[in-house]
Amino acid sequence: MTSQPLPNTSTSTTPVIILLALAAFASSSAFRICDPLLPVLASEFNVRTAQASSAVTYFSIAYGVMQFFYGPVGDRYGKFFVLSLATLGCAMGSLLVAFAPTLGVLELGRFISGATAAGIIPLSMAWIGDHVPYEQRQATLARYLLGSISGIAIGQLLGGVFADTVGWRWAFVFLAMIYLVVGSLLISRRRHVVEVPASGGIRLLDPVREVWAQPWARIVLVVVCLEGAFVFGPLAFVPAYLHERHEIAVAWAGGISGLFAAGALIYAFYAKYFVRRFGEYRLAVAGGCMMAFAFAVYWFSSVWYWGVLASLLSGLGYYLLHAVLQTHATQMAPAIRGTAVALFASFLFFGQSVGVILASVAVDHLDLVAVFPIGIFGLPILAIVFAWRLQKRQAAQASA
Repeated sequence: MTSQPLPNTSTSTTPVIILLALAAFASSSAFRICDPLLPVLASEFNVRTAQASSAVTYFSIAYGVMQFFYGPVGDRYGKFFVLSLATLGCAMGSLLVAFAPTLGVLELGRFISGATAAGIIPLSMAWIGDHVPYEQRQATLARYLLGSISGIAIGQLLGGVFADTVGWRWAFVFLAMIYLVVGSLLISRRRHVVEVPASGGIRLLDPVREVWAQPWARIVLVVVCLEGAFVFGPLAFVPAYLHERHEIAVAWAGGISGLFAAGALIYAFYAKYFVRRFGEYRLAVAGGCMMAFAFAVYWFSSVWYWGVLASLLSGLGYYLLHAVLQTHATQMAPAIRGTAVALFASFLFFGQSVGVILASVAVDHLDLVAVFPIGIFGLPILAIVFAWRLQKRQAAQASA
């Protein structure tokens, strides 16, 4: 199965990228909306907070597993078409969560939400990779990321606000409405988007093996998997930690944690400057060390407002490292870019699932504060090792 980079359409790609960013906003909101709700869900269904974290885990597992499906299907039938249908499909999972009578039904709804949301961001990135030259791609991806970054912040804030006002279930009704509107807009735009699907049938494993066979692709995939575990395992429990340690409202704790996105926006606005001034491997090292420092600030803070600084630094640090990985992911296998980027997302969300599971075990046996050493020690080591391999790769390419 082969696929070629697509030519620019007759109209500007900007309107399409705006719609893709809106779809990413909805997907990211769905992913983060449960973080501030964990104490509320634990009380609602009479379970421990660690058990309630399954609302996060089920979404992440489904998101990761379904990448093996969406990548090849997007390459075969058209990335924009498949992600448009996936956006509409996300509404069903959100409505199931909204009306869930038990934790088991809620977990099913979150699994469906993750399974459908899985087709949005990776295929959007692959579509951008098809239409935007490499030298412009990191800046374009940074602008596109404004949608997903905003979704992270708004999702966490909405979860807390709805929980403290009309009820947490309305947060998922609101999400379903967003999915329906954005999905309809994407479908209406489809006639303006030219795609050249790959010929032949759908082969789920052959493209995956083709990507995995490349040594650099294996490095990028393993690193992003560990990054997901070290970052999002602890982050899932930050709102609960702020709520319990500093005795602030759930909405307030979710809002502070949501400032992760404000830090990420700093990167998005200054991405060109960061890349030009520091280069990729320095950005990777700085990102890992900055996130480790942010987790230390959460851990040792004596008052809640130190959490504001920690959230800002964690968001900026994450995207300093992740944007480097993300840009390389779009270039791992240009002929099957949908599969390559979807596999990248699969490893990221598998890592997030493992991270949340490990963090929940730590919380169950110790305390909420036990989640932070995971990132404090793991992230700097991971970033330094990746930067070292990246520097060696760039030196080899330059000499060649």
